[in-house]
Amino acid sequence: MGGLTAAIVALPLALAFAIASGVDPRAGLYTAIVAGAVAAIFGGSPVQITGPTGAMAVILLGIVAKYGIEKVWLAGIMAGIIQIALGIAKLGRLVKFIPYPVTTGFTNGIAVIIFFGQLNNFLGLRLPRSEHFLPGLWQTVTHIGEANWATIAIATTVILIKIFWANLPTTLPGSLVGLVVATLMVSLLHLDVPTIGAIPQALPLPHGLPHWHDFGLIRELINPALALAALGSIESLLSAVVADGMTVSEKHDSDRELIGQGIANIVVPFFGGIPATGAIARTAVNIRAGGRTRLSGVIHSIALALIVLTLAPLAAQIPLAALAGILMVTSVRMLEWEAIGLLMRATYADFAVMLLTWLVTICFDLVLAVEVGLVAAGALFIKRMSDLNLVKVPETEVFPPGVPLEFSKQIAVYRVDGPMFFGAAERFVTFLRDEPEVRYLILRMRFVPNMDTTGLVALEDIFHDLKRRKCQLVLSGLQPEVKQLLERTGLLQQIGPENCFESTNAAIEQLTARLIQAPPSPTSVDTRGGVWQT
Repeated sequence: MGGLTAAIVALPLALAFAIASGVDPRAGLYTAIVAGAVAAIFGGSPVQITGPTGAMAVILLGIVAKYGIEKVWLAGIMAGIIQIALGIAKLGRLVKFIPYPVTTGFTNGIAVIIFFGQLNNFLGLRLPRSEHFLPGLWQTVTHIGEANWATIAIATTVILIKIFWANLPTTLPGSLVGLVVATLMVSLLHLDVPTIGAIPQALPLPHGLPHWHDFGLIRELINPALALAALGSIESLLSAVVADGMTVSEKHDSDRELIGQGIANIVVPFFGGIPATGAIARTAVNIRAGGRTRLSGVIHSIALALIVLTLAPLAAQIPLAALAGILMVTSVRMLEWEAIGLLMRATYADFAVMLLTWLVTICFDLVLAVEVGLVAAGALFIKRMSDLNLVKVPETEVFPPGVPLEFSKQIAVYRVDGPMFFGAAERFVTFLRDEPEVRYLILRMRFVPNMDTTGLVALEDIFHDLKRRKCQLVLSGLQPEVKQLLERTGLLQQIGPENCFESTNAAIEQLTARLIQAPPSPTSVDTRGGVWQT
C-alpha cells in the first residue's frame, strides 16, 4: 500500500517537475520508474522514494537551457560518480553539519522560484524558457496582457481542488483528482490550451549516449555536475533524516544512501531520464501509507510502469496549466513558515543568514546560495565562539577565609566555558587596563574540552600580553587533551609547569604563599597613567 500510494502521488509530480525542468514530460516518468527502483535497492534508507524534485528542477532548468538535454545526461552521470565517491569516502554524515538557517533559506528560495516559474503555464503563454529566474519573470510580466483565460481557469480549478481536497477523509491525492478534472475540462469543452503532448505507451528502454568527445567536454560540464551532485546529496540525505523521524524501522545509512543515489543517477540517463533525488513528500506518503521496507520503493516504480503502459494515451490531453496549479500549491507548502517564525524569534543573526541564502537562491543560483550561506554561517559561528563565556569569579567564592585583602586583590580568577578562540586575548588586555594591580591571573579551564591551533595562538597571546604587564598567567583544571597540546607545542614550558594546577584552590594556596614570601614591590607605574603601590 505504501508503494501504490506513493506511485499515485508521484505520477502528477513526475510530469510537473519534468515540465519545470524544461524537458519532455516522459523524462519525468522514466526518472521516477528507473531511479525509484535503483535507489530503493541500493540506497541507504529502507523507505526513501526517489524521483524528480522541485529543487533539482530549479537547477536543471538552467542547465537544460544552456547545454541541452544530451549534455544534461552526461552531467548526470558525472554527478552520480561524484556521489558514489562521496559515499565511499564516508562523507554522508557531513550533511548534518549544514546550519539550519542555510537549509531553510535555500528551501524557501526554491519554493519561490518554482511558484513564479509556473506563471508562464498558468497564464497560457508560449514564451521561450529563460536560463535565469529574474529575467524569465520579467519576460512573463511584460506579456501578461496576452494571457489565456481558459488556462487561468484550469489552473485555478486545480489549485482549489488541491487546497480543499486535503480536508477530506480520503487517501486519494488532490493533485491526481485535479489532473483528471482539468483533463476532462479540456476534452469536453474542446479548450484550446497547451497540453503536455503524447507519451509513448511503452516502458523506458536503454539507449546509447553521445560520445565523450574530449576532456574539454568534461571540463565544461564539471560545474553543472558538481551542482547536481551537491544538491542531490543534500536533499536525499535530508529526506532520509526526515524519514528516520517518522518511522521506527531501520534507520538510514548516509554513506550507502549517497552510493545508491549515485548509481541511480548513472543509470537513469541511459533510459532518457534526468537526475533524481530522494523526495521528502513522496517518502512521507510512503511511510504514512504503511511502507516499511525497500519493497515499497520497488512497488512504486512497478506501479508507475503499469500506469504508463495502460494510461499513456490519455496523458496527451493533460493541460500544462493543470501541472502549473499543482506546482504552485506544492511550492507554497514548501515554504517553511514555522522555521521562518522561529528564526525571527530566535536571533537576528540566524535570520539574516537565512534571508541572505534565500535572496541569493532567487537572484543567482542554488549552489552559490549554499556557498554564501555556509560562509555567512561560518563567520557567525566564529564570532560567537570568539565571544566565549568569560566570567570573573568573585573573591568570596574562591578565596578561603583569612586571606589578606591585599592578596585577594592581586589574584584574579576567571572561568572559561567552551572552546578557546582568538577573540579571548583582547578581553584580557581590556581587563588588565581596568585592574592593573593584579599580579596573578588564574584561568579555570576545566570546562574547556578542546583547543585548536587558533585557540592555542590566542592563549599564547594572552600569556605574552600578561607578561608584558608584569602579570603571571596561571592555569587550573586543564583537560588531558588540552594539556597534551600545550606540552607538544612548548607553550606549557613557557607558562611554566609550576603555574599549572589541578584545582583553583590549590593554585590560590600556592600563589598566596608566594605573595607572603615575596618582598614588597617597588612603586610601579599604572598603565592608565597614574601611580600605585603594591
